[in-house]
Amino acid sequence: MFNRAVALMDLSPGLEEKIRVCNSTYTVRFGVRLRGQIHTFTGYRSVHSEHMEPVKGGIRYALAVNQDEVEALAALMTYKCALVEVPFGGSKGGLCIDPRQYEEHELELITRRFAYELAKRDLINPAQNVPAPDMGTGEREMAWIADQYARMNTADINARACVTGKPPHAGGIQGRVEATGRGVQYALREFFRHPEDVAKAGLSGKLDGKRVIVQGLGNVGYHAAKFLSEEDGCRITGIVEHDGALHSETGLDVEAVRAWIQRHGGVSGFADATYVAEGASLLEAECDILIPAALEGVINLGNAERIRAPLIMEAANGPVTSGADEVLRARGTVIIPDLYANAGGVTVSYFEWVKNLSHIRFGRMQRRQEEARHQLVVDELERLSADTGIGWTLSPGFKEKYLRGADELELVRSGLDDTMRTAYQSMREVWHGRDDVQDLRVAAYIVAIGRVAKSYKAKGL
Repeated sequence: MFNRAVALMDLSPGLEEKIRVCNSTYTVRFGVRLRGQIHTFTGYRSVHSEHMEPVKGGIRYALAVNQDEVEALAALMTYKCALVEVPFGGSKGGLCIDPRQYEEHELELITRRFAYELAKRDLINPAQNVPAPDMGTGEREMAWIADQYARMNTADINARACVTGKPPHAGGIQGRVEATGRGVQYALREFFRHPEDVAKAGLSGKLDGKRVIVQGLGNVGYHAAKFLSEEDGCRITGIVEHDGALHSETGLDVEAVRAWIQRHGGVSGFADATYVAEGASLLEAECDILIPAALEGVINLGNAERIRAPLIMEAANGPVTSGADEVLRARGTVIIPDLYANAGGVTVSYFEWVKNLSHIRFGRMQRRQEEARHQLVVDELERLSADTGIGWTLSPGFKEKYLRGADELELVRSGLDDTMRTAYQSMREVWHGRDDVQDLRVAAYIVAIGRVAKSYKAKGL
């Protein structure tokens, strides 16, 4: 995918190679005493590009973690940050572990030791390398990492900025947990603002009423499905999970399915939908929008010919293989690429990092002053109405909404929405403005690689 983009760019071979390669990968093997014996774990932290620092990228806990995967995901982070204009280089981390096999206190011991091994080599550092949650990790693990770093760097006033995705009470930011799913929603909204783009996918109209199939009801898939169904009128007709899938043409209750999964560990047995034992087959069902939101490579040469969705939203990292991408493009399927579609997480992580460095909650300085100014306008309108005898009144609810100043969550959502809109428009400009660019993925890579190249040139390379 990188090669397809650079073939259309005017980069020197040396600069192209510099951008392509992964700068460094650290492999650590450490022991933790658990259940009366020492267990050895293998972890990775890869730095793809330091054209901007700190570098940014999640830490995932999964048995499939390996060096190739971590390096590929670090590269994706570089291009993702460049595309949405977040001032970070790309990094990624992983630990070969199935977190479901350990008690909470055991996971804390493992996480703290992993954080120690990385932090002592500055692979966790507010100014150099800032991790975040990924598959198998969340707010809890990020809080442990932040605390471990702070214990090792007691005089670092910016210690909380060493990692993002923390709980709000531990230096996190409102809206971070649902940020990636919210970004998927904003990305689809922006796509549907452009009738020409919607028509390219063989669709028409707005998001309202569109049939959506979501693969993976984890953090990203759940929030994307929830927001699209509750706020945009989409029908979630299919949910694919590890133990099968659920299908209902009238639409699934996302909250009910989520609650069932949390209680029973899967979708099997859920009453208000058709259960499909071979879950992956539902990816091939008829729908308007397919959202793979879990694993890499779920759409591949084995099933690409049978995918019927005209629009694919890559909420996961790398859910469509390179071979499948060619097949789908040839058929006219529009794919909104992962480096844009799931960039909501790193965008709000950036806001959290800035909050930690500034040591103040967003909205704290201006919220009440904003409310006071709005109150002046409302008072003046009401005075004019009374003095002139016009007798009109403000619409119900308007006064309350207008007078309320923006809090941290509203500001985060505003910043995320602006980021997703601006990034899509930069891709769209290349997609529609160049005859040699036929799809959004190449357009996204051209924008991102071009920005990385400018950064390197500015450094004198």
